[in-house]
Amino acid sequence: MSGSGTILDAIVRCGVPVALVIADRPCRGLDIGNEAGISSVLVDRGAFGGFSATFDRDAYSVALAEVLADHAIDLVAMAGFGTIVTSALHDRFPGRVLNTHPSLLPSFKGWHAVADALASGVKETGCTVHVATEALDDGPILAQVVVPILDSDDESTLHERIKLVERVLYPEVLTRVIANLSDGHEPASITLSS
Repeated sequence: MSGSGTILDAIVRCGVPVALVIADRPCRGLDIGNEAGISSVLVDRGAFGGFSATFDRDAYSVALAEVLADHAIDLVAMAGFGTIVTSALHDRFPGRVLNTHPSLLPSFKGWHAVADALASGVKETGCTVHVATEALDDGPILAQVVVPILDSDDESTLHERIKLVERVLYPEVLTRVIANLSDGHEPASITLSS
């Protein structure tokens, strides 16, 4: 977690089993976890160089992987997590790190996906749940939902409409992935209707 925690809140409210909340900086997500009785841990970037050019991304990723392993986590669901992690985490949880992104990947990767979609002039965007990999926003897609871009949209209104869809889509995908893992299957593409 790094942001406001609205997606985490939706995940918890939908009954998805959450064993641990981790944040890379103080944020509302930690409060949501604590209020729900979920173990919540701050693995602060500050101890690894913060947001400076000296940030040690690999050491941070190792520390994050250790916390997850110490809590016996099987599946990692990123939601607004603001730090790009290295193979130190992905190798420890191969194919088991999921992410939600506010665009229809592979279009509009990165931090400014909503602004980039608006600037491009496309008529629709949406959200994608995918397996996170070391390459940013590049892993196998599990599910997508289209969100039309309205003439009246600005970055804030469009992003909020995408978040409304994410708050439904991500818990649904997580529920199905957890069921697949319980049955001995790896995460696979999931088709959901919008």
